[in-house]
Amino acid sequence: MMPRLAPLAPLAAIALAVGLMASAPALAGTEPETDPSDVLGTWSFQTKPYRNGQCLMTGTMYLSPNPEEGQYDCELTAVEVCSMWGRSVVRQSCQARRFGNQVSIRSEIEEMLESKVEGLIYVPDNFTLTVESADRMFGALVSAVTAPAEFRRASNGIS
Repeated sequence: MMPRLAPLAPLAAIALAVGLMASAPALAGTEPETDPSDVLGTWSFQTKPYRNGQCLMTGTMYLSPNPEEGQYDCELTAVEVCSMWGRSVVRQSCQARRFGNQVSIRSEIEEMLESKVEGLIYVPDNFTLTVESADRMFGALVSAVTAPAEFRRASNGIS
């Protein structure tokens, strides 16, 4: 007499299929998830000339992780050179928030490192940017003035 294994075969196939489907998300989670447009790290930036071509801003920004999804902590050092009042170097702390490919940066002045004019009131430098690639963001300085700004990921080699 033959053993009755035939009815168990469909059940085994179903159990195997369910087991594979249940493990699929776990397997997918083991692959490294890297966002090619992740904005963490060091960036250099430059604005287009503003105030009738008399001023230009350059600087660096470092974005670090924040526990809140889509938010980053940042440090910003801006160097503003204006023909009418010289050069200002300002260290700022900032918060960056990302919504899809849009990045909003809101700064607070921490320290005036250099200022050529006594009594000059420096306004924090805020930016609205669009992530265009893994190493470029483009948008605008939105501060005491508005000017187009380009951010490029710093390529220091080993980080």
